[in-house]
Amino acid sequence: MDVTRLVALLLSGSILTLVIWLIREGRLREKYSLLWLCTSLIIIALAVSRRLLETVAIAVGIYYPPSLLFLLGMLFLLLVNIGFSVTLSRLTQSTHKLAQEVALLKKELEDHKKCD
Repeated sequence: MDVTRLVALLLSGSILTLVIWLIREGRLREKYSLLWLCTSLIIIALAVSRRLLETVAIAVGIYYPPSLLFLLGMLFLLLVNIGFSVTLSRLTQSTHKLAQEVALLKKELEDHKKCD
């Protein structure tokens, strides 16, 4: 087993173990864990099976099969960043709306205190 495959196997196995532990501890929601679990399992499968790795790499047009592992890692990070951007945008809109509602409630409270 060459060093690249061993490193990929160790890293993906570690990520898989960490994700399972985080889910059990309640620190990672299932919504996000599916992407992590699937990616870890795919990289483990490609790292273990040299033939599968070579077949997929050739089908994609990559001449050095271990490079496929790093390409998958980069694509994974891109997907995670897109997902976080969507979540951040949604949370920003929600925070803005909540701030407006709090300001309106404060104004109503002040007006109510002036009437008394």
